[in-house]
Amino acid sequence: MKQWKEAEAKGERYFPHEFLYKTVLSGELQQYYEIDPKDSWIVAAAEKNLPIVCPGWEDSTTGNIFASYVVKGELQAATVKSGIEYMVWLTEWYRNNSSGKGVGFFQIGGGIAGDFPICVVPMMYQDLEWHDVPFWSYFCQISDSTTSYGSYSGAVPNEKITWGKLDIHTPKFIVESDATIVAPLMFAWILGW
Repeated sequence: MKQWKEAEAKGERYFPHEFLYKTVLSGELQQYYEIDPKDSWIVAAAEKNLPIVCPGWEDSTTGNIFASYVVKGELQAATVKSGIEYMVWLTEWYRNNSSGKGVGFFQIGGGIAGDFPICVVPMMYQDLEWHDVPFWSYFCQISDSTTSYGSYSGAVPNEKITWGKLDIHTPKFIVESDATIVAPLMFAWILGW
């Protein structure tokens, strides 16, 4: 609430993950830490300002709390940037970072959180007609949901080829497990920790 109020008072607007980063970096939550901060993925992400795209954040506890303040007239809905603004930001970010080795994609869970950001590539290629846009360089889906053909957000990676999200040669991986356990282990191994 403090971060939302301060931003609104200054006429500033941020994405949901940026508010979370501000809260984490303020140090106000340290008294509640249950693990060493050096072992926290959210602390590391905030410190590195790692881009996180989380559209549909309204369908979360934090989103519900924010909405309650909007209903009570204590905050304005526009204080938090929208999903469309996330897609515009991601379009610019992807164009600036996808040359060379490219950009890989980790889909943590299913639903809009996974399907929304991966759509930036077909949106640029098909809707904007930017034919120089490279596909994602790799794809890894971590979810405890079983994938299935025809499922919009839980589709197997090969099905994403037909939608223009991945290339036929894109390395594709599925890890069916609890992402809160598996993702930190994978990231630690990838980063050589």
